[in-house]
Amino acid sequence: MSGEVLSQSEIDALLSALSTGEMDADELKKEQTEKKVKVYDFKRALRFSKDQIRSLTRIHENFARLLTTFFSAQLRTYVQISVASADQIPYEEFIRSIPKMTILNVIEVPPLAGRILMEVNPNVAYAMMDRLMGGRGTSINKVDNLTEIETKIMSATFERAFENLREAWSTIADIDPILSDFEVNPQFLQMVSPNETVVVISLNTTIGETSGMINICIPHVVLEPIIPKLSVHYWMQTDKKEREPEVIARLERNIQKAEVPVICELGSSDIAIQEFLSLDIGDVIELNQGIDRPLTIKVGNIPKFIGQPGKLNKKMAVQILDTVKGGDEDDE
Repeated sequence: MSGEVLSQSEIDALLSALSTGEMDADELKKEQTEKKVKVYDFKRALRFSKDQIRSLTRIHENFARLLTTFFSAQLRTYVQISVASADQIPYEEFIRSIPKMTILNVIEVPPLAGRILMEVNPNVAYAMMDRLMGGRGTSINKVDNLTEIETKIMSATFERAFENLREAWSTIADIDPILSDFEVNPQFLQMVSPNETVVVISLNTTIGETSGMINICIPHVVLEPIIPKLSVHYWMQTDKKEREPEVIARLERNIQKAEVPVICELGSSDIAIQEFLSLDIGDVIELNQGIDRPLTIKVGNIPKFIGQPGKLNKKMAVQILDTVKGGDEDDE
C-alpha cells in the first residue's frame, strides 16, 4: 500500500470518477500494483525538508503540552491536546479543508514577518465557552451567528493562550504573539496567495466528552528567516554564552597559578637495543648536542625557548636567549 498522501482535489476527483462510473474499483486496485511515473505538481512545491518538518513538530508537541496544562486550569475539566500531523500544503488547499464556518484566530508574531492562523473547530470552541460560562462543556455549533459577547469571550480565551506559543517557540525565535483578527468565515481571510506553501500542524483536542481539531497554519514567509534554526545541526549544537568579565579574570588568575613542567634538554642520542641491554654503571652515552650549541627549553613538552646552561647561586641554571616560533605552538 502506498504511503502517499492525496490532496483534497485529488480525493474529490477520485470520488467523482468512482461515483460516475468512469473508474472501476478493480481497475483502481490494478493500477496501484503497476509502477507509474509520478507526476510532479508545481503547485505543491515542497519548500521544507523532512528534517525541518520534524523540528516544527517537536516545537508544537511542546506547545500542545503547554496548552493542555493551560486549558485544564482555565476550564477545570479534562483536557488532552496532542499533535496529530504536520504537513506542507498550498494555502488554498488548507482553506478548502476546514469547515465553511469555524473559529479563526489570526496571530501576528513580531519580529517575524507575516501572520499565523489558528483554526479551532467549533465543537472545541463552544465546549470551551460553555465551561467558562459555568456549563458542563457541551457543544452547540452555531458559529455562523456568534454574538458580540461570545466573540469577546472566545477571542480573550485564545489570546491568553498565546503566551504558551511564545514559550514553545523560544528555542528558535523570540516572538511576541498578538491577536490581530478574529474571523468565522475562511473565505473572507486571504493571508497569503493561494499557491503559497504553508505548514499545517493539526492538534487532536479533547475537552471533557467533546473532541475536535485545532489547526495551526504557518506560511513560508513567517518561517523563512529562521529556517536554518530548524535543522538538526542547530538543535544539537551547544549554546555558547558570553562569559562575564569577572569570570574571565578569575579563570586567568587560576591559570597563572597552575604549575607546568619546564624541561631543558642537554641533548639526545640513539642507541641499539643490544647496547641498551649491555649498559652498566660508569658507561658513557654520547649526546648529539655540542657544548657550544644553545639548548631547547620545553614547557609542557612543547619547545618554547632557546637557552644556554650556567650557574646561579651555586645551582645549575639555564638562561633564556630567544623564543621558538612557528606552527601552532607560537601562542604565548
